[in-house]
Amino acid sequence: MSGEAQKESKRILGPSVTTRFERARVLGARALQISMGAPPLIEITVSTPIEIADQELKEGVLPMTIRRKLPDGRHQDIPLRWLIKNQ
Repeated sequence: MSGEAQKESKRILGPSVTTRFERARVLGARALQISMGAPPLIEITVSTPIEIADQELKEGVLPMTIRRKLPDGRHQDIPLRWLIKNQ
């Protein structure tokens, strides 16, 4: 792979932070997991699954990946922690 192609593959498609839609999707998915019995990844200081999921997101401990798609069919998988640290 040439140097130009490597730079292209490292660049994040779209904004360098989570969009409100990505954030809502991640919070909803994680809150559902917690409500179904998944163990929290943080010390619990709040009471509802959505609050726990929000705290996990803010602390950057969620091992999730965001898939961004373009109209031409290309996509890029971005680890959630890369997008959180930029906020």
